Amino acid sequence: MTTAEHPGTGTVHRVAVGQPTAHATLGAALHAAAAGDEIRIAPGTYEEALRIDRDVVLRADGGTVTLVAPDTAPALEVLPGARLTLGGVTVRGGAADQPAVLLSGGATHWHGGGTECGRLEVLRDAALTMTGARLTGAALAGALIRTTGAVRLTDCVLEGAQGTGVVVGGDSRLEMTGSRIRGATGSGVRVRENARVVLRDCLIDGAGRSGLLFEDGSAALLVDCRVRDCGGEAVRVLDSSPVPRDDDPYEAGDSAAPAEARGGLLLYGCELTGAGADALHVAGSGDAVLAGCVLRDGGGSGATAGERARVRLADTRIVRTASAALTAHGTARLEARGTTVRDSAANGLLATGSAAVRITDGEVTDCRFSAVHAGGTAEVTLTRLRAGRTPEHGLHAVADSRLTLSEVHLTDCGMSGLDLSGAAGAEAAELSVTRCRNGVVAGSGGPVRLAGCTVTDAERAGFSFGPGGEAELDGGRVLRAGTAGLVVQDGATVRARDVEITEAAGSGMVVAAGAAPHASGVRVVRPGKNGLIVDAKGAGVFEDCEITGPGYPAVHLGEAATPVLTRIRVQDADADLSTGDGAEPEVRDCVSWQVKDAHWPAPMAPVPATAAATAAPGGTPATGSTDGDTTTTAPPTEEDLDELLGELHQLIGLDRVKQDVASLVKLMRMVQRREAAGLAAPPLSRHLVFAGNPGTGKTTVARLYGRILAAVGLLERGHLVEADRSALVGEYVGHTGPKTQRVFMEAMGGVLFIDEAYSLAPAHSSGGNDFAQEAIATLVKLMEDHRDAVVVIVAGYPTEMEHFIDSNPGLASRFNRTLLFEDYDTEDLVRIVEQHAAAHQYELTDAARATLAGYFDHVPRDGRFGNGRSARQTFQAMTERQAYRVAENDAPSEADLRTLSQLDVPELDVPETDPAGPGGPVRPA
Repeated sequence: MTTAEHPGTGTVHRVAVGQPTAHATLGAALHAAAAGDEIRIAPGTYEEALRIDRDVVLRADGGTVTLVAPDTAPALEVLPGARLTLGGVTVRGGAADQPAVLLSGGATHWHGGGTECGRLEVLRDAALTMTGARLTGAALAGALIRTTGAVRLTDCVLEGAQGTGVVVGGDSRLEMTGSRIRGATGSGVRVRENARVVLRDCLIDGAGRSGLLFEDGSAALLVDCRVRDCGGEAVRVLDSSPVPRDDDPYEAGDSAAPAEARGGLLLYGCELTGAGADALHVAGSGDAVLAGCVLRDGGGSGATAGERARVRLADTRIVRTASAALTAHGTARLEARGTTVRDSAANGLLATGSAAVRITDGEVTDCRFSAVHAGGTAEVTLTRLRAGRTPEHGLHAVADSRLTLSEVHLTDCGMSGLDLSGAAGAEAAELSVTRCRNGVVAGSGGPVRLAGCTVTDAERAGFSFGPGGEAELDGGRVLRAGTAGLVVQDGATVRARDVEITEAAGSGMVVAAGAAPHASGVRVVRPGKNGLIVDAKGAGVFEDCEITGPGYPAVHLGEAATPVLTRIRVQDADADLSTGDGAEPEVRDCVSWQVKDAHWPAPMAPVPATAAATAAPGGTPATGSTDGDTTTTAPPTEEDLDELLGELHQLIGLDRVKQDVASLVKLMRMVQRREAAGLAAPPLSRHLVFAGNPGTGKTTVARLYGRILAAVGLLERGHLVEADRSALVGEYVGHTGPKTQRVFMEAMGGVLFIDEAYSLAPAHSSGGNDFAQEAIATLVKLMEDHRDAVVVIVAGYPTEMEHFIDSNPGLASRFNRTLLFEDYDTEDLVRIVEQHAAAHQYELTDAARATLAGYFDHVPRDGRFGNGRSARQTFQAMTERQAYRVAENDAPSEADLRTLSQLDVPELDVPETDPAGPGGPVRPA
């Protein structure tokens, strides 16, 4: 008996070789089957070709069933109108480059099994649902889909295709879920013409060319997919249809993926890793959007937009690229929001041609070339971007490119923070440049407009403007420039308004020969040299400017210089003006205050507000400085000792220091009582060594120590004068002694605090023309002459301070007590952050505290770690991250504005590796 009734489904036919009750061949069973019948096949190999023209079920009856084509024709063909269900059947074609299975119509449901030789073809109006199948051994393509019917592959594996893994064309609609495409020698998936594909939780691994290739008017949606280790690009788009605005997460601000692919290329939560070329390459009229994706370890760029393409990235990370992380050329448009770029072997962003680039709320760090490079006529707009840690420029614009910058922060660049050349132009608001070789260098012929920009700790000049361009500097600040604050070269047209230049090691403003800038409202504070220097034959208009505490004459004019000086105010200087031969300045209403050699008259009473704000009774500065890099802080008068000790004990950490200071106070009180009783006082040295790493509270304790001594009655005023090597050591013979004496006299009645004092006697120094030894000798003598009037505290790293004290016998005899400032532990650092938060009306959640503790537990305690300073910087970073996060809320509550959560704790800056492996990235829980 070869058939049996199967209740509710039709007749069951059995196929088994050598069994008289079963059909010997599949063909015989199929011939006998009516529409709706089921054929159950015994395990084995069947060499025959089947053409399905009716509704039928073919199911393996336990074990493996293999259907083998007797020649190069398909082993299995489904004709139009038929409905085939396959279960556990593997089909082997006659040739790898021919179809093993041809679906030319009808509907096929395939569970298990698969193909072993030859490709799967789905054509015309055929529909296919395939689950848990394995497709191997094909040439040219593993699967060819060109149908108007729906094709769905779930939990399938396509492996080892000698060509493309899957080709989708025509008007096909393909959906793949949980499937794997491995080892195709060509592209993993190729989508062309008007085809639409949706891939969810899929892996494309080891493709010889592109992982995914898109052409013509195709479209695709990829969700939680991985494309890795491809020979070419992970994703290559030669052309595509446009992304509908309703589906565009970048335009609509919607993080939810749509249900289908209606246009363009959409990637959500995908990883593109290990590509031999670009991770994403979009050309032609391609349109692509990536949201929440990771692109890393590629042999080319992270994302490239070329020709007429449009690419948008949202909340995407691009890590370790062999070329520029982001590239735009041609007339392409590239936009990125909340995107992080790290460890590029070239630029972070490279924009050329006529490309338009917009980056918002991003970060670009650790690039070997400039973080951002713009050329051609490219237009680059950067908003709230953080960039740095590069041996080259932070931002570099050449040719005719244009930069528009808002709230951009650049740090630790080996060259300039912002560098413009050629005819490049820039417009910047609230740009900050920190610890770069130069701040802003504009040597271009393009327009430059800078508003509210800040340059801090530049190795060389703060702002430098070269010939050929027009520059406007409106507001802003230069702090501690290594040379000049503002440099104007010959041929530059510069207007500077309301700029503050503080503690430049060189001159405040430098005007080269032939230059003629216009400066108004510029304030220069404590420059190491001149406040303003105009070179020979220089000119310009300078009005309503102020120069305070210069190291050299406030204004120096070179030979034949002809500037116009109007309402210039000079304060606390040795001289207000020095001139070379033939200099003919036009001077109008300029005044000098507390200037030894004054050419200009003193201001009429009342004293100008700037002078009154920086002068204490008797003409002694109360804040600010009189020379070099010194800062004077006056304490409140008539302070209570117990309150001061309470203020000391409220400081976070520093238990050993608190105990040492309390012991000193007790000793001083005992000395006072002995003197009051007419007894001889024991020898007491009040001078101290503060040894500790940066950010451990040395300056804060020094300020309190002075106030305590004043409250005890051992100092007259108790104010603090901060100084460093540059405030004490001169530049020529005979300059150091008076300079050191002037700083010491400023501290009379208070505390002289010398930070990084070991720089006066550096280890392994060969001496030479270093005048630091003269400063030490002068200091030792002054300490002896005024032993009861000034307390000197020297501070620095513990080991270096030991060498410093040992370098001079006079120092060793006067500094016999050292207070050790230990590094803050994790609990202290968290409390410091909480203290800053409370002071600025923020509140930390319990989860934020726990995450913050984990963060500080894993922060490298290397030379870049700054203890309390690092805690303050962490708090600032948390407020920035919170601001970016809350900005997404159109109507935040007061609690939203005040709360710092664990999401606001910054991630540790460590190299990314396999999270399961040793040395992987640490993200505190």
